[in-house]
Amino acid sequence: MAEGYRVKRYTQEVKRYCQTINLKQDPELIAEYRRRHSQSQVWPEILKGIREVGILEMEIYISGATLFMIVETPVDFDWDSAMARLATLPRQQEWEDYMALLQQCREGASSNEKWQMMERMFHLYE
Repeated sequence: MAEGYRVKRYTQEVKRYCQTINLKQDPELIAEYRRRHSQSQVWPEILKGIREVGILEMEIYISGATLFMIVETPVDFDWDSAMARLATLPRQQEWEDYMALLQQCREGASSNEKWQMMERMFHLYE
């Protein structure tokens, strides 16, 4: 981790959204959340849907039971429209319900309802 993570370069300008959610405080459930997000376990319909609504990149970071997600999109991306559409795509609510067993959230919540948008309070670049 100390070596950092490479960031994809785009041929277009992008914007970034940052969100957070907490997992249930149980080491076994946290391990299960990690397993469900491994490359071999994430449902292909979910990855397809994320791309279909216009998301270019999505990363989830974890510290203890706290998750931090970074979403990169084109500059003209409309978050509310994309999340409304995402919620209607095949297996999306099934995935959200599957993840909700491990997350601190209300039953039946959509991704947009579970993940809390974070406010950027500092940046170094001009």
